[in-house]
Amino acid sequence: MNRPVYLDYNATTPVLPEVAETVRFCLTEEFGNPSSGHAYGLRAKEILEEARRALARLIAADSEEILFVSGGTEANNLALFGTVLRRERGHVLISKIEHPSVLEPALRLLEMGYAVDFLPVDGKGYVDPEEVRRRLRPETVLVSVMLANNETGAIQPVAEIAKVCREAEVLFHTDAAQAVGKIPVSVKEIGCDLLTIAGHKMYAPKGIGALYIRKGVELSRILFGAGQERGLRPGTEPMALIAGLGKAAEVAASDLREEAEREKYLRERLWEGLNEIYPKTIRHGDPELTLPNTLSVSFPGLSAAEVLSRARGICASTGSACHDRAEAISHVLSAMGVPPEVARGTIRFSLGRFTTLEDIDRALEILREGI
Repeated sequence: MNRPVYLDYNATTPVLPEVAETVRFCLTEEFGNPSSGHAYGLRAKEILEEARRALARLIAADSEEILFVSGGTEANNLALFGTVLRRERGHVLISKIEHPSVLEPALRLLEMGYAVDFLPVDGKGYVDPEEVRRRLRPETVLVSVMLANNETGAIQPVAEIAKVCREAEVLFHTDAAQAVGKIPVSVKEIGCDLLTIAGHKMYAPKGIGALYIRKGVELSRILFGAGQERGLRPGTEPMALIAGLGKAAEVAASDLREEAEREKYLRERLWEGLNEIYPKTIRHGDPELTLPNTLSVSFPGLSAAEVLSRARGICASTGSACHDRAEAISHVLSAMGVPPEVARGTIRFSLGRFTTLEDIDRALEILREGI
């Protein structure tokens, strides 16, 4: 029996073999506590810092600006709460299409008495930097706009937004969980103050991620304990997971542009095939301003959930995996003003390093039957 064609890399990526080997080695050989002063601890500390350097190189940061956390959700929570809770009052500005790990902290801040505004997006899912400028207030503390959307793959104009924030002396955070490892990301070119990384979106294990914190930016703690990770993320570091993330960063840096072009070619092959099968297919977002691996399309008049249930040989998503299998319209498509009958037929296909041309052709055969 053929294995299903996996086209859900935005939900999670498989762990690369070289990453798995690095994790295994640390679990069995280099198991020391990096806080220990003996030989095992010193070696663990060396591995920890090498992983920090590898991740920093990938995003053009300094290694001391990288803070290891459990994943994208913790990084986003620390970015928002760590920034805003330093003040008794303040205003936060986020986009309407953020991941729940940004939306939910923002709503919690609203409940706590802070002011929160939600930036609209246009019909293709993009934030207008000038709208950010218009909505800034004297008391604005933080602006958070994701680098690339997890559902549509839309790459936001974060450098322009960061410039607006810098001119107003407001901190800017971007959730780059879906972008790092897929497209070139430079914190210097963006000009952001905080940036979120999730390991399991870039072929590292689940349960590890990082928050870039620009030098000079101070955050309040949301966890309390010992002094690991500058006291902002106390607890003994998960060395094997951190080493795996470092190795994944090395792999991504080695062929980032070439792999992006390969996946973009396969994505367009999929799009052309879907158009032939169902000429009424609608594409969300601008192909030139979208992650090279992501294709969000709608089959108007059809139910995406029903199409996928019939196309059993394909693993894809009717929205983001965080609320998959629900018939409700995703908040992202709703913010874009997508009509309900179009949103209901939307499927997100996301490709990755192990996707082949044969996979795409086979997926199209299966979808032809499902549709």
